[in-house]
Amino acid sequence: MASAAEQLASNINIGALAKASELKKRIWFTLGALIIYRLGTFIPTPGIDPVIMQDVFQQNAGGIIGMFDMLAGGALSRMSIFALNIMPYISAAIIMQLLQEVSPELKTLKKEGEAGRRKINQYTRYGTVFLAAIQSYAIAVGLEGMTVQGVGSAVIDPGLFFRAVTVITLTGGTVFLMWLGEQITARGVGNGISLIIFAGIVANLPAAVAQTLELGRTGAMSTGFILMLFIAAISVIAFIVFIERAQRRVLVQYPKRQMGNRMMGGDSSHMPLKLNTSGVIPPIFASALLLMPATIAGFTAGSGPEWVTTVSTLLGHGQPLYMIIYAALILFFAFFYTAIMFNPQDVSENLRKHGGFIPGIRPGKNTADYLDYVLTRITVIGAIYLAAVCLLPEFLIANYSVPFYFGGTSLLIVVTVMMDTVAQVHSHLLAHQYEGLVKRTKFRGRKVMRK
Repeated sequence: MASAAEQLASNINIGALAKASELKKRIWFTLGALIIYRLGTFIPTPGIDPVIMQDVFQQNAGGIIGMFDMLAGGALSRMSIFALNIMPYISAAIIMQLLQEVSPELKTLKKEGEAGRRKINQYTRYGTVFLAAIQSYAIAVGLEGMTVQGVGSAVIDPGLFFRAVTVITLTGGTVFLMWLGEQITARGVGNGISLIIFAGIVANLPAAVAQTLELGRTGAMSTGFILMLFIAAISVIAFIVFIERAQRRVLVQYPKRQMGNRMMGGDSSHMPLKLNTSGVIPPIFASALLLMPATIAGFTAGSGPEWVTTVSTLLGHGQPLYMIIYAALILFFAFFYTAIMFNPQDVSENLRKHGGFIPGIRPGKNTADYLDYVLTRITVIGAIYLAAVCLLPEFLIANYSVPFYFGGTSLLIVVTVMMDTVAQVHSHLLAHQYEGLVKRTKFRGRKVMRK
């Protein structure tokens, strides 16, 4: 069966894609939604002077705000209606998943299936609006204090009306992106939230390449270093693909059963455990939590309290505190999200119900303990891999002014999201080809019956 599926997958080509009408609609819908998102990043927030705002951003682009702008696809530097991007939704999802582990009511909802999941999603949406409103207000207050020497303030007419308009605009933009991401997931191809972040990063890659080449032209970077940078980026991409495809296969055996005069079963299969079960979620979650206080600190640095300036300095790229917190958050979310995605007790119970067992391991608690042991060991490797990929380029960014788009987080997001999207496209093509085989089999069966 596996070889047949592999053979079928190898026969997928452009011709099959052309015949899959439903898949084409999904792809066009996804592209259209991402185009709408990109157009929205150029619509400015009312009451902002774009020229002064650009000057203010250039003064703060070297720190954490530059990374936030990278994840937002340049929307923050233009202070567009999508300046907050989808980060409040990600933060709300983190909080909800943490609450599910400590709240009995949410645990009960989680076990209620589809109805419980919808209720939790509704709570996540409410949390998104709340967090977006708080962050929008903080940004509005920060913008009113931003000035350029000899030019003026970034806000044309500061005051309560400007703050209210900014809160409504930025919160509405985040809610719209949340809805757009859900529509892409349901009616398009891939995970909508991840694709929105992916589109923002990819859209600014040409500008990042041009910026790097300009640094080489002016002599800020040597030609050899630029070549090494591109080779390193390709090597990191290859390493990410290798690790993301790595699996630990656990052998599962099914006993033989007597059914009438025939002996059924006795097959064996493999349970694939990915080396990086959590995927790209830990870096995104870590960035979202790290950027919430750091963004406010970056906007008010120099004009706010002294402790705000200290926090902004300590959370700069290449600083020890930033590195430690970022690595710790990635490691925590790697284990946390893996524990949510894969429950050894549930898997052990399902194996027992279907008569499956792991050779040499007793069913029940022993099987759950064994799966937990294996999963913990491979998650250690996966978490270290994520931390290394995301932290090593930080030294290049801090010491050599390399654009954020060549950092480990951006490459990890781009490669992982692209792999997941391609896998979903292949799944749709396989389903389409299987449907075609079934239809042809039925048609031939009818012809035989007529004969």
